[in-house]
Amino acid sequence: MPASPLGRPQRFGRLLALFLTCLAALATGLTAQPAAAAPAAPTRVMLLGDSITGNNGCWRALLWQHLQSTGYTGVDFVGTQRNPWCEGEFDIDNEGHGGFLATGIANNNQLPGWLSATDPDIVLMMLGTNDVWSHLPPSTILGAYTTLLGQMRAQNPDVKLVVAQIPPMDPAGCGDCAQGVVALNNAIPGWADAHSTERSPITVVDQWTGFSTATDTTDGVHPNDTTGIRKLESRWYPALTAALDGAGPGPGPDPVPTACKVAVTTNSWNSGLTASLTITNTGTAPVDGWSLGFTLPSGQTLTNGWNATYSSRSGAVTATNAAYNGRIAPGVGVSIGYQATHTGTPAVPTAFTLNGAPCAVA
Repeated sequence: MPASPLGRPQRFGRLLALFLTCLAALATGLTAQPAAAAPAAPTRVMLLGDSITGNNGCWRALLWQHLQSTGYTGVDFVGTQRNPWCEGEFDIDNEGHGGFLATGIANNNQLPGWLSATDPDIVLMMLGTNDVWSHLPPSTILGAYTTLLGQMRAQNPDVKLVVAQIPPMDPAGCGDCAQGVVALNNAIPGWADAHSTERSPITVVDQWTGFSTATDTTDGVHPNDTTGIRKLESRWYPALTAALDGAGPGPGPDPVPTACKVAVTTNSWNSGLTASLTITNTGTAPVDGWSLGFTLPSGQTLTNGWNATYSSRSGAVTATNAAYNGRIAPGVGVSIGYQATHTGTPAVPTAFTLNGAPCAVA
């Protein structure tokens, strides 16, 4: 006998039961998946400066490309300026303003608006060139630095500041600019040490040592596109990656090791002397651009020198390569020298550094 047809209520009940069974099976067969993690926000880096950062700042392109090629891809250069005229692809945003002074930015209260528009986590600041050009003393320039730092921390209490000792400059018509840069740069580390905190550290980057106005600039101030921008980038990169990696406050990355030795010979008389120094590259790689640091003994005053540019006349001295001897091949030496007066002490310097790294004394 054929089965009796199901009534409407029975058919509905069967369908509902089948639906519930399938739903339960589906729920049982599914494994709970963890929620996908939101991608980490990029670290926002402001490159703050004047024309050396802005219009002439193709070191920015090199820095961006270096970061990308070494795995630092979660970086966002930020700024209200966009200068794309450099070779290769890069993040063009920056805060480089041609002709601006640190004191002008501070006095005109310009930085807060730029910070509000970009909210950086890290600021790379290279300011002071135009202030020195305007014959302002280091104390005035550092006062502007302090104002700018306070504005950065008001925007972001955890901001990290990477501040440059500015490159040397020797523009036409500014006889005191070279020494003005030295005076400012000598004061920057002490300022940074006094204002750095654990929450908002300050790192100092030496953009002066090894940089030559004769061979690395187009006009005694602005870096050229051959050696100049590459030297600037090579100093920014380790300092920025240290900040990206969470490094705390400090004087910045250690100098790139340079294997070297210095031999000194002197000829002295009752009130004067000459010293001849031979700097030898004892490493396996060439040195491209160099600065030799040493301290004159007490009572000595340098009166002239040759084959290098000398930063000061007494005390701590830095001799920077001339246009024709900036490259020292492995195993090769270059000779420089100076004449000095003395007050009865014709001794020679006893310690030397080449590009910040200590040399052996022959």
